[in-house]
Amino acid sequence: MADQSEITIAIHPSTASVPASTWNTLASGGSGNPDNPFLDHAFFLALEEAGCATARTGWQPQHILISRDDEPIGLMPLFLKSHSMGEYVFDHAWADAIERAGGRYYPKLQSSVPFTPASAPKLLTLDGSTDTQTLLLQAAEALAERLDASSVHATFVTAEEEAIAAGANWLVRHDTQFHWRNDGFSSFEDFLETLQSRKRKAIRRERRDALAEGIVCEWVTGGDLTEAHWDAFYAFYMDTGSRKWGRPYLNREFFSRISAAMADRIVLMLARDDSGYIAGALNFLGKDTLYGRNWGVVRDVPFLHFELCYYQAIDFAIAHDLKRVEAGAQGQHKLARGYAPVTIRSIHHLVHPGLRRAVADYLEDERRMVEMQNEELAEYTPFRKG
Repeated sequence: MADQSEITIAIHPSTASVPASTWNTLASGGSGNPDNPFLDHAFFLALEEAGCATARTGWQPQHILISRDDEPIGLMPLFLKSHSMGEYVFDHAWADAIERAGGRYYPKLQSSVPFTPASAPKLLTLDGSTDTQTLLLQAAEALAERLDASSVHATFVTAEEEAIAAGANWLVRHDTQFHWRNDGFSSFEDFLETLQSRKRKAIRRERRDALAEGIVCEWVTGGDLTEAHWDAFYAFYMDTGSRKWGRPYLNREFFSRISAAMADRIVLMLARDDSGYIAGALNFLGKDTLYGRNWGVVRDVPFLHFELCYYQAIDFAIAHDLKRVEAGAQGQHKLARGYAPVTIRSIHHLVHPGLRRAVADYLEDERRMVEMQNEELAEYTPFRKG
């Protein structure tokens, strides 16, 4: 007997218009609490209500919600974008190519967690149904046609989503990040014992030098987080971000909102001396992963960045029996500090056939290059051979 169920597809122009319970149920596969903190409705809502990811900033929500007989079965977080900033998977060359040829690249549709280069599912379903995930991709394609968008992109997706998208004739792109893996270590020294001798000595020296001036580090999470902590961290974030990017993406209100909504999923690592706090690193806590996100400092201290962002993260992961630390985008300097190369994935639907052909050829070469690069980088990890 044929399936008589009714499928409906709704486009939500705001995160607030999707009930938090509906969003989190789909983002968690039915359990109600997403394993990945960046998939939490509260994270998207804070970005929206603080004014960081809105139509005004070029991030107009167009979230796709699919229901069967009025029961939600699939969600794709999606934004209509007028630029390519804050994505960490760079397509500026694609935009330049089509615009030099007389075409138009913007607007485009982007499925991502804004300003967050951390892998997380983007085709969210109750039961991992490939049919529903394919339907989400098809709905995104149809929306691109209706909005006259040049393309649809989903960045930092899973390997399973990559396979589904490739089967739907989307293009696949690979890149590299560096993650630390916990092999059941009982302490930081236990981890160091797996490294080559000179690497162990170098890390011990870096840690010693970072804290040589009486600097101490502390972890602040949950109910211990205060507005004073966020005031300090925001000063670090703005100082470093303004010098590195020109204009940081996140405002002060955002940090207050996420602290109020999901403090138990935040770990703020702060460094202080006799004068007070001088640096901070913001981390988010997943089911088995610590995600490093933003960092800032107001006084130059050798190796303090490595201590606060990488070594303290490893300490925390070991202390809390976490499996991984994901320390953000790029950064081959992480390799010498025990973070190994990992392939990250994105998927792309390009409407213009000429642009699609050119990008497809480029991505085929790029994937081969990334695979070769990761194999080579893996040979340079600091771990003892054998």
